[in-house]
Amino acid sequence: MTDQIDLTSDLIGPNLTGEEGEPARIQSSSPAFGDVLARRFGRRAFIGGAAALAAAGPLTGFLAPRDAQAGEPLPALNFRAVPNSSADRIVVAEGYTATPFIPWGTPLTGNYPAYKDGGLNTGEEQEQQVGMHHDGMHFFPLKAGASDHGLLCVNHEYIDQRVLLPHGPTYENGVRTVEDELRKELAAHGVSVIEIRRDAKGGWSLERSRYNRRITAATPMELTGPVRGSDHVKTRYSPDGTKARGTIANCSRGYTPWNSYLTCEENWSGYFFSTDEDMPREHTRYGVLKERGRYGWGTYSGVDVYDRFNASTRGATAAEDYRNEPNTFGWVVEIDPFDPTSTPLKRTALGRFAHECVAIPDAVAGQPIVAYMADDTQFEYLYKFVSARPFDPQGDNRDLLEDGRLYAARFNADGSGEWLALVFGENGLTPQNGFADQADVLVNTRLAADFVGATPMDRPEWVTIHPATGTVYATLTNNTARDTPNAANPRAANPYGHIIRWDETGAHHTGEAFTWDIFVLAGPENDSRVMTADGPRPLTKDNMFSSPDGLWFDAAGILWIETDGNETGGHDALLAAEPLSGEIRRFLTGVAGCEMTGLAGTPDRRTLFCNVQHPGNNDPAGSSFPDGPGRRPRSTTLVVARNDGGTVGTDRRDVKPAS
Repeated sequence: MTDQIDLTSDLIGPNLTGEEGEPARIQSSSPAFGDVLARRFGRRAFIGGAAALAAAGPLTGFLAPRDAQAGEPLPALNFRAVPNSSADRIVVAEGYTATPFIPWGTPLTGNYPAYKDGGLNTGEEQEQQVGMHHDGMHFFPLKAGASDHGLLCVNHEYIDQRVLLPHGPTYENGVRTVEDELRKELAAHGVSVIEIRRDAKGGWSLERSRYNRRITAATPMELTGPVRGSDHVKTRYSPDGTKARGTIANCSRGYTPWNSYLTCEENWSGYFFSTDEDMPREHTRYGVLKERGRYGWGTYSGVDVYDRFNASTRGATAAEDYRNEPNTFGWVVEIDPFDPTSTPLKRTALGRFAHECVAIPDAVAGQPIVAYMADDTQFEYLYKFVSARPFDPQGDNRDLLEDGRLYAARFNADGSGEWLALVFGENGLTPQNGFADQADVLVNTRLAADFVGATPMDRPEWVTIHPATGTVYATLTNNTARDTPNAANPRAANPYGHIIRWDETGAHHTGEAFTWDIFVLAGPENDSRVMTADGPRPLTKDNMFSSPDGLWFDAAGILWIETDGNETGGHDALLAAEPLSGEIRRFLTGVAGCEMTGLAGTPDRRTLFCNVQHPGNNDPAGSSFPDGPGRRPRSTTLVVARNDGGTVGTDRRDVKPAS
């Protein structure tokens, strides 16, 4: 446990996260990840970049080789690497086709209003259309194992007002004045549930379906778990603290063994502002702004759905204003895609932070459900949740995420690791140290992780789990604010990022200890390392990348890697890796100014879905993808398939399950 922290002080610092809208950075007092690696392997090997690594010779234990399952051949990649590209078009591996599908504004529900270029759709029409800036997603077959018919759930992370609206937002003296602009902006956020079907030729279409649904920043929701009903979440909308309204900043996703969709609220704090001279710690630690908010929604007074983004104290009690409204965000939201009348549930037991993703290992009968999560901000943490009740294949598991134990990760210098419980009454999380109860711990998850001494990381993002070995992988995108050398990547700042992995020492992912190493140190050829079957090697022109973000294992054990902010040449890309051998190849490159994000696939592995987010980098003049010259850019899902109808990435159909 760390030294006691003053939990009432203003911990806010400059926003140095490098991603628009992220909350303010804080440096924890626990050891930096780079220092952990330096102590583990000796600073000599890391000071001079790749050259120093080569001169140091073999580093036993560093990037330790991993063997395939006994007798299991590795799933070799079935394509040639594509080169880096700076063209404003998708470049995909030879023998494959990438087709734009369901871009922002696609008619989805109600009257199916057509998309109008130039930002000309109304707010009411946007409520019936696919949202903006596609991010995490998942494909749910409508029949068990089916690959040609299902529901695609797609997150919409944020909006670009310059593209969404005809001439950008309207302000007068710093106040938003056109209500339909705000209605449209709220509607472009959230999640789309879309019924899709593949025809005999492999093409996909959107079905006009009762399942189709828009969940937006105004959709009614329920709070569940320990925070439900607490004083932290009582508002004018829900005086008893049981209800919330809307979901925003929906980044990556997860899914459960009972076929529900999990959407993650990431950079939500900047949507709010408070004029209070002394904001509470649950606002300052997360970066609630002092004025206006990201889109100025809270400046539009008199309409409750917008006024709630003003978190200033304005009433005699919290039930008379929205001082607590920010506390109803920062959660994992569970959605039943098969019931369009269901109410989304905010699962507070999983903690409150800038949720990038949630990854759940395969359920085991009689064992708890485990969920891994990441907080995408510099010097923040990796988390794990273990349900209080076990999974019952024949029972009702729908509330397993309502109660359990939350942990934060500590990475030790010797390659071991610990999961530190964020549970009231344990590890010093007591009233004497500033935590009143479990609801207080969860609303202030970051502060609790600070207090117990979790390891601050370099922007933890996606987490995924190898389908055969159970090894957990996580992307650490970058950290340009690190002012001491990162021993795993010897740079005073870490502009390139890396991918870490760990194995739990206990069965079924439920234990409190693990062992860890690094899979790849991203970067250019002269400053990178990837673990191969023959030991650590630099990345090459065929696979160098930086700022790894999206990360997902398909059923064949191929690790798909997406980048956000590539600094090794060309646009952001999608790469495929066979992590047991260390082979990596660039599979697809995006368009100008975009981020590659969102990954999903069909069970037969003949279709891969990925997203092109913010083409043109939020500048209408920066790209015209996917509609062509003279049209505004639109975030879009890509349907990627082999031209011969085969499986994507590797010809192996599957891998042998772990014993």
